[in-house]
Amino acid sequence: MANRIRRSLLQSLDAAPEVARAAGDLHHLNIGPGDDLIAEWTRDGLELPDLPAMRAYRLDRIVEQLKRFDYAGIVLMDPMNIRYASDTTNMQVWVMHNGARYAWVGADGHVIVWDYANCEFLSAHNPLVAEVRPAIGATYFLAGPRYEEQGQRWAQEIVELVVERAGEGARIAIDQCHLAGYRALEAAGLTLGFGQEVMELARAIKSDDEIRAMRCACHACLTTMSEMREQLQPGMTERELWSLLHAGNIRRAGEWIETQILASGPRTNPWFQEASARVIEDGDLMAYDTDLVGAYGMMVDISRTWIAGERTPNAKQRNVHALAIEQIERNTELLTPGRSFRELTFDAWTPPVDEYRHYSCLFHGVGQCDEYPEIYFPDSWDSWGFDGVLEPGMVLTVESYVGARSGGEGVKLENQVLITDRGPEVLTPTSLAL
Repeated sequence: MANRIRRSLLQSLDAAPEVARAAGDLHHLNIGPGDDLIAEWTRDGLELPDLPAMRAYRLDRIVEQLKRFDYAGIVLMDPMNIRYASDTTNMQVWVMHNGARYAWVGADGHVIVWDYANCEFLSAHNPLVAEVRPAIGATYFLAGPRYEEQGQRWAQEIVELVVERAGEGARIAIDQCHLAGYRALEAAGLTLGFGQEVMELARAIKSDDEIRAMRCACHACLTTMSEMREQLQPGMTERELWSLLHAGNIRRAGEWIETQILASGPRTNPWFQEASARVIEDGDLMAYDTDLVGAYGMMVDISRTWIAGERTPNAKQRNVHALAIEQIERNTELLTPGRSFRELTFDAWTPPVDEYRHYSCLFHGVGQCDEYPEIYFPDSWDSWGFDGVLEPGMVLTVESYVGARSGGEGVKLENQVLITDRGPEVLTPTSLAL
């Protein structure tokens, strides 16, 4: 694929070549995880991903889906989709609610990234990005009462691009957009399709290099969890313990954590409470869900429940924990190629739902974040269920939450599992024990 020199980057190189090149060299995706972390992974037998090959695979996956749905291209505003398409990042969480970054991927494989002002150099590491342009933000924070005007400017540039590359009245996909943009694109005669479908299906099958990246992220997360367990003791607050996961994730090349779900003692039932100032007491169960975006931008979404202090678990704690482990182990065995989502829904095992509260789903996909598919409980099939088939290269988490409806503490467990021709491979093989 021909690589057009980025116009904004070219201007900065002409103006101050040493400074611009240095800025590109210092981009965190160029620096990577760092020598110490790479040495740790290599020592423990992990292979590093071939990042150029991973980027090319991802672009090919998007192009394949665009052709499948007969789209001339796709406009991406979700930072996770931009990362997948271009392996570029810029203030990922901030742009999720500020719309100051977006991208185009054509069915011909042409990639353009619009970036926040003066950040053009952040894409310089990836030759698959053909061009970088300054973004036009049309959120109220960025545009104020001129949002309609800025939205029109945004849409005009997109329309001109689509006409240039695909012709008048082209059929394109878009993952998400501001209201002014939707209106202007449709007024220009473009047919808009559901871009989230394109991207979720593209992201569903991981390449070998993506799995290598995920293994590194899992290793980093599990190492951090070991540190958490060593430091867990009665007298800590939930937030103090939770902060250790954040610190270890960032130290090991992670990016952010999507939730703060950690609870102890009576706060473990019902589930979904986030970390608080509660002091963890001796003999409490403490449960958490990592929900973290780790090394190489790959998510590690697993859960563990531990007992605080030196006390032996009591009978109620042992009972709910044993049920949670049984659910994880039995349902992991179902993750084989060719099995339908419907079969997963109705063949999965759960403790009696009239006696025990359960999690919101049985399984869900995971890659850069929580991804397609979501597998619901049987009683939700008519309202939410959809069918599909497991394929090698998919990664799913197996979920379990067990909390007695009559009261007492609850247990949350979750593993991340790769679908292979040989059967399920647990990517997070640490102990589930209390």
